[in-house]
Amino acid sequence: MSSATGSPIQRLAFYLSEALSLKIANEDREKKQHEKKKLVVRHLEPTKCVNSIPIYFKQFPVTQITNLVGSHTILHYLDKVRRIHIVDLEIRSGVQWVQFMQDASAPSEHPIQHLKITAVGTSSKKSILEETGRQLASFAESVSLKFTFGVVVVEDVLELNQDLFELDADEAVVVYAAYSLVTMVGRAERLNHVMEVIKSLRPCIMVVTEMEANCNSPSFTERFVESLFMFGALFDSLAECLKGEETSRMDIESTLFRSSINNVLAAEGDEMMLRHVPIHVWRASFDGFGLLETELSFSSLEQANLLLRDFSYGSSVTLCRNGGCLTVGWKGTPLTSLSAWKLPKH
Repeated sequence: MSSATGSPIQRLAFYLSEALSLKIANEDREKKQHEKKKLVVRHLEPTKCVNSIPIYFKQFPVTQITNLVGSHTILHYLDKVRRIHIVDLEIRSGVQWVQFMQDASAPSEHPIQHLKITAVGTSSKKSILEETGRQLASFAESVSLKFTFGVVVVEDVLELNQDLFELDADEAVVVYAAYSLVTMVGRAERLNHVMEVIKSLRPCIMVVTEMEANCNSPSFTERFVESLFMFGALFDSLAECLKGEETSRMDIESTLFRSSINNVLAAEGDEMMLRHVPIHVWRASFDGFGLLETELSFSSLEQANLLLRDFSYGSSVTLCRNGGCLTVGWKGTPLTSLSAWKLPKH
């Protein structure tokens, strides 16, 4: 029996059933009533769980691992750079930069003199981005790191261009894309445009994090089977990681996970906003844009394994090398891929 408040498998069944009902209702409307208007698959903004997401990130080791390895990879390739400019395409709460600031402010032979972060977003998120900037500025001050935060706001990614970014000749640019490019899979015009803008910034390195799943098949059956594995692992991991945080768990399941499930199973065509694809698809795509995959800072993997010891459920997390990238999973099911890319010049 499915239930939004039952066991992890019952909760997953509840949201899968809801998505299937929505899909059937849409198909019935098209066949029987010949209506152009369908029931809308809502893509929920995570406003309801704004307080729950930081708790999730703190307790979910997969996120901490990707943040740790991504941060160390940037510092590894820019170890002698004094001024760093990070362009974050989806900064969210900015928690990924807290550890980076701590590492960047540590005494070293080549200390970082200035860190600039530019967050990219839409006008509807401007106030959230600015609040994130204030929090990061406060933390930077606490670790005595000279810091500047900027916001680039556009209504549509097609409006994004190099002139919107304040670039200095003496700074090294880094592009950080965490779960941001997935919204452009299947929308070639947008992905092509964003990638050309990224290339125009001449980044020293681009770090990409995406879900390691194949939910872009035209076959509904294949998407459904893939969803069972991916969301099954996510629901199970959430139940384990947020024990004692039931309100936060329910908030995340009923907003983020619910919206994603509806998107993968009930949406079709242009309405399907999230098209998760595995790393080999991203490799082919980035290769087409002339980018070169570069190895992550795998020396940080030892620290990642040490980090897992801090969690009672750390043994459930799986770390695997896939060529130059890292995949992080839960009980053997891959969930996330982390990869690094350079332009040929660099």
